[in-house]
Amino acid sequence: MAFIARALRHTNPYLRSRSPAVAASCRWISPTATAGLPEAGAAVAPADPEMPPPREPVGGARVELPSNPEEALEVFVDGHAVRIPKGFTVLQACEVAGVDIPRFCYHSRLSIAGNCRMCLVEVEKSPKPVASCAMPALPGMKIKTNTPVAKKAREGVMEFLLMNHPLDCPICDQGGECDLQDQSMAFGADRGRFTEMKRSVVDKNLGPLVKTVMTRCIQCTRCVRFATEVAGVQDLGMLGRGSGEEIGTYVGKLMTSELSGNVIDICPVGALTSKPFAFKARNWELKGTETIDVTDAVGSNIRVDSRGPEVMRIVPRLNEDINEEWISDKTRFCYDGLKRQRLNDPMIRGPDGRFKAVTWRDALAVVAEVLHQVKPEEITGVAGKLSDAESMMALKDFVNKVGSDKVLCEGNGPNPPADLRSNYLMNTSIAGLEKADVFLLVGTQPRAEAAMVNARIRKTVRATQAKVAYIGPPTDFNYDHEHLGTGPQTLVEIAEGRHPFCSTLQSAKNPIIIAGAGLFEREDQDALFSTIQTVAKKFNVIRPDWNGINVLLLHAAQAAALDLGLVANPTESIKSAKFLYLMGADDISLDKVPDDAFVVYQGHHGDKAVYRANVILPSSAFSEKEGTYENTEGCTQWTTPAVPTVGDARDDWKIIRALSEVAGAQLPYDSLSAVRDRISMVAPNLVHVDEREPCTISSEVKPPVKQQVSSTPFKTVVENFYMTDAITRASKIMAQCSATLSKK
Repeated sequence: MAFIARALRHTNPYLRSRSPAVAASCRWISPTATAGLPEAGAAVAPADPEMPPPREPVGGARVELPSNPEEALEVFVDGHAVRIPKGFTVLQACEVAGVDIPRFCYHSRLSIAGNCRMCLVEVEKSPKPVASCAMPALPGMKIKTNTPVAKKAREGVMEFLLMNHPLDCPICDQGGECDLQDQSMAFGADRGRFTEMKRSVVDKNLGPLVKTVMTRCIQCTRCVRFATEVAGVQDLGMLGRGSGEEIGTYVGKLMTSELSGNVIDICPVGALTSKPFAFKARNWELKGTETIDVTDAVGSNIRVDSRGPEVMRIVPRLNEDINEEWISDKTRFCYDGLKRQRLNDPMIRGPDGRFKAVTWRDALAVVAEVLHQVKPEEITGVAGKLSDAESMMALKDFVNKVGSDKVLCEGNGPNPPADLRSNYLMNTSIAGLEKADVFLLVGTQPRAEAAMVNARIRKTVRATQAKVAYIGPPTDFNYDHEHLGTGPQTLVEIAEGRHPFCSTLQSAKNPIIIAGAGLFEREDQDALFSTIQTVAKKFNVIRPDWNGINVLLLHAAQAAALDLGLVANPTESIKSAKFLYLMGADDISLDKVPDDAFVVYQGHHGDKAVYRANVILPSSAFSEKEGTYENTEGCTQWTTPAVPTVGDARDDWKIIRALSEVAGAQLPYDSLSAVRDRISMVAPNLVHVDEREPCTISSEVKPPVKQQVSSTPFKTVVENFYMTDAITRASKIMAQCSATLSKK
């Protein structure tokens, strides 16, 4: 009873004065060990029973105060003293004090607009309520967030916002997770006084991903600021004035950004929602599973929302070090590919060329029989770009155990630089890119290869006016850059100090070189990376406190494959193979596979390589298994199963383990933990989850390279951003994006 009375007293400021009996009967509860003792009842009561105890910061946020005391100031929020750094706004001070201020237009990662006026608070000696998001906190400021004045101001603002808002909640996809719903319940009045006709606005066509119902828009301009500041496209803006004001495109065009889906998350109402998800489910029907994305090498943190056996949507999860709170459109909308063109049952190709579904026992027996008929040196294993570390470890151990060392991962090229981890990782880290003042991009287009890394570079360019130079084929950037050339000769000129850009590198404090993983496929990759090392030594890119040489990988499996030693030459291995084991490898060239070679395809989608396969073994996708992935900066993360596997599919490592037993070369592990123990013996960094283990060995130990740099210009590695792997190629949504948004 005391708890209920105290909760009511916090909720209603009038309850304290109107119900002294209730106030007198309440006792403060302390979390200390002595709180449960009978004699502790009087000791735990605060000196001022009218003053509630201080709260924790909103969302468990931590505030680092500057070391210099003069750079901090003290304000009072609802009577509690709070120390904050200089430059904080009143709203941020309230959050540090544990008071959640309602807002619609304010977003911590966007510029301040101050146009919704929902965040009004009362400040002592101010003649009227102030907008806390736009008001800087001053020393000694006394802020009151729950007074009758602030309450009445918020009710008035909410009444204006609902004046033209349609009564769409039963058919609105935002229902149940709508800021306007929540805040009108918490801070709005119980009735409105407007009886005029509501206005209506024509819906805009922003493309196949974002659905618009612009009559619901409250003109918070979050989407406009996101498109301009984060996505770097000038596609959205505010048109008209007064009651005719609306958000739209200046001319009839689509929103062409690779990050456009994030406006769905930041829109506080149902004006911008997911077009593929429209009318499919309510958020309370969904089960959320925290996992990671595998469509590129960034490893964005995501939440997979599922209902029963079906993935219904994918939304971002906060991780300041990797993707902040954004994800690319490919990550967000590829989920429908998880239920299309799936492989359900083991299959064997018959004499007539048709596949026939069989049992696991029969399929594994056929594979084992062929395996015994070929020579060990004619066996080759290829891991696909979506493979997890456990399956690659099992594949490598199995192929080694049957007497072959030809194990590789697609995308790593003929001679990958796997000796030192610093040769293939982003040594600066993704978050560390914000410290750079000069970027030199060599043979990489980060906007298509890793959209979240590109967003981080754009954020740095906007914040610090960092300079960006690019060597490669003409491409589209969403920030200012200087195109130095298209081929390696430009890089050689910089290494020799003959290029005008050398002066910019020379004056830089924290220069960064980002090389694309597409360089791995070139014959002169050793000479190219040697030239990059020369540039790094010449212009102070590598120091004891700074390693500015970075490699931007393309695929989720690349870093772990190089750590585990899947480094065979693909051309030679495939040309001599009589038994080829493809584990989700769809993009590797099979033109040179001998006609009499026996091909086993183990994967989750009927993609390119299936047409050459003799036996198909169905495996589970990333959303259906627990697996280890290492992203381009060397951070190890785990996927978590969100939905059950499809049909008779099994985890990749389990299939290889079962095959090894049938083939008479049994692997020494039977559980996921045992596989990870084996991984820890080969690459210990892969078992330290959510940790980034930097390389400690200097790249200077590499022997000199005698190879000459080729004059062949760099090529575009990712031709179609929306279709890069088996899952995205099976996605109908990605096909629509490819058809409508990839047009030049």
